[in-house]
Amino acid sequence: MTGPVSFNDLPALAQHLRNELENKKFILLYAYNGTGKTRLSTEFKNLGKDAEDADKRDTLYFNAFTEDLFTWDNDLDNDSERTLKIYAGSRFFAGLEEMEMDTRIRPLLDRYVDFDFRIDTEKWEVIFSREVPDGKGHRTEDGIKISRGEENIFIWCFFLAIVQLALDDDGTGPYSWVKYIYIDDPISSLDEQNAIAVATHMARMLKKKDSTLKTVISTHHTLFFNVLYNELKRGNKYFLCRDRAGGYLLRDTRDTPFFHHVAALTELYEADRSGQVYTHHFNMLRGIMEKTASFHGHANFSDCIKRDEDDLDGVLRTRIINLLSHGNYSLYEPREMMDENKEHFHRILHDFIRRYPFNPELFNHADTEEERND
Repeated sequence: MTGPVSFNDLPALAQHLRNELENKKFILLYAYNGTGKTRLSTEFKNLGKDAEDADKRDTLYFNAFTEDLFTWDNDLDNDSERTLKIYAGSRFFAGLEEMEMDTRIRPLLDRYVDFDFRIDTEKWEVIFSREVPDGKGHRTEDGIKISRGEENIFIWCFFLAIVQLALDDDGTGPYSWVKYIYIDDPISSLDEQNAIAVATHMARMLKKKDSTLKTVISTHHTLFFNVLYNELKRGNKYFLCRDRAGGYLLRDTRDTPFFHHVAALTELYEADRSGQVYTHHFNMLRGIMEKTASFHGHANFSDCIKRDEDDLDGVLRTRIINLLSHGNYSLYEPREMMDENKEHFHRILHDFIRRYPFNPELFNHADTEEERND
């Protein structure tokens, strides 16, 4: 694709993605929330269904509907035996009883959490447990309810275990029908550290050389997208947005170098508001400033930095960014900033936002009086 391509509706876009996958193994999509990513994944899946045979399909997908296949029974009467119910009627769980899914999920899940689980294939439910200190050592607390983030990562690991089965299938197993994998925003409830780990692990699994499966991944999370962008080097990468006519516009990311800095800037703004600011955020901020400087015809990102009254040469904040964006900071091992550096980050970020006419609707929360005046 050499330039932006417009589509009147999502079925047409979904068919285009299928056509591209004839020659590509991966497609990576970046889109803002509300663009229609989840609906696109559904349309892609629907195109793979056989109109005459409802059991014939070709797409194994993960999206918001996948998470809805799991529901909590909180045992409101006794408040003790909480279980996660599995919707047994979904083909997503084909072969669950025969494939020993517990042993397949556990090595994946152990990367992220400290609880254990067991799957009851007669009652179609999952029981969670955790080792807790009791004064004499540890005891197993059974029937616990895990957090929303932990639930999300468990369901994701369940899905990954099924993907592994599909990748390994020789044409005779329960997932031999899978031709495409479609993954839409699997990290909605995860922190950044887990988001990076999920992206890296998933990409390396999907790059299995002898697999013929084709994959589409869509996300609104800039850090997640960037990690996948670097991991899936031979895939097609697109920016998906709505056009003025109400349709959909697909752009090659190489042709839209200034789109991503807008999404990244909103992510930095939210990180600053939450106080969860990590060392790699300075790398992201520098990247945004470099793109902005280039757009405005400046030779150096430092031209985009507001100078303090006692810093006439404008070197102080430039030195701070240079130092903190070139340290030994890995995206794969996020480290939280010290308070002093968080304060530097806050002031540089907010001065930058105020200096350039970014759309204020990008920043959903109204600034506090302190933020407006600092």
